[in-house]
Amino acid sequence: MSQISSASPAFTGNDPENRLFGPLPDVTGEAGYEPDHPARVGFFTDTSVCIGCKACEVACKEWNTLPMDDADGNRDALGLSGMSYDNTGMLGANSWRHVAFVEQSRSVDLPMPAIGAPAAPGQGVGSAGGCGGSCGSAETPSHANADGVTIDQHSVLNAQALSSFDPQTAQSADREIRWLMSSDVCKHCTHAGCLDVCPTGALFRTEFGTVVVQDDICNGCGYCVPACPYGVIDQRKDDGRVFKCTMCYDRLTDGLQPACATACPTQSIQFGDLDELQARADARLATLTEQGVTTARLYGRDTDDGVGGAGAFFLLLDEPEVYGLPPDPVVTTRDLPSMWRHAAGAAAMLVGVALSGFLGRRR
Repeated sequence: MSQISSASPAFTGNDPENRLFGPLPDVTGEAGYEPDHPARVGFFTDTSVCIGCKACEVACKEWNTLPMDDADGNRDALGLSGMSYDNTGMLGANSWRHVAFVEQSRSVDLPMPAIGAPAAPGQGVGSAGGCGGSCGSAETPSHANADGVTIDQHSVLNAQALSSFDPQTAQSADREIRWLMSSDVCKHCTHAGCLDVCPTGALFRTEFGTVVVQDDICNGCGYCVPACPYGVIDQRKDDGRVFKCTMCYDRLTDGLQPACATACPTQSIQFGDLDELQARADARLATLTEQGVTTARLYGRDTDDGVGGAGAFFLLLDEPEVYGLPPDPVVTTRDLPSMWRHAAGAAAMLVGVALSGFLGRRR
């Protein structure tokens, strides 16, 4: 029978190098599971196809019987943030999935349609809403009227400006607008600070490589809350216990997908073997880059980052800060061995000073 520890290997004696950060090829094996354990699973969230429908939020709350809360985290309260349709506002003890709505706008140069003789029926400025059927087109075609007069048809959209905002764009007066939407969730880190600091074993690593809270063991100490570099895990105000996404551990044990991935209509949330998801994400990023979406990037994919790579990672269309994500997260327990060594050195120095003073007084 496997002896499963809720703590990092560095705190159980199974990791002589005290590896609290960096790549960890077999995080499940390090937790004490047998070699034939299931492959590590995770989420790949492709924000470029997220439509903000919030089906994942609803499915998560329904399956896990989570109470309603508002944008300020108040339980059993209904309210909007006043900024968008984002009624939950943030991840919390009662919202384990959160769809962020980010509106961006900038001024663009809108060229006026060309002035000339009326075009032939079905062509020119007199058709297709007054812009020659070229509205929304990146091209500026020319049409000839019955007299042979060439009329340059300019799109009312600035194609060069739009190319940098692809694939989610819209136009309003002289502003270019896009909505960035992303379904945020617990990252199920390779090196999970919340798990490392838990004194009761309420947090543990599952056989699927995910991190789960056992609410019946949690004593409400709250140590895990500041230990999370993403600010994911949260306490309920009534009893102090912490809650977060479990990646639907109960569904995984029955061979089912998490509720959020099952409900997602655009496959923005993809669930499966983590290695396969990483390969799929790399291919998706390459496709978007080839299409000119130079702002696309993967977040949480790098196993050399401050948490050793995340079990839930994202494809973003802008900087992480735009989505409310830390740009360079680092597991807070990374420096614990160094901190203890420095503390021991300082203690030894104090003892030495006190001892020398005592011996000097005796002389």
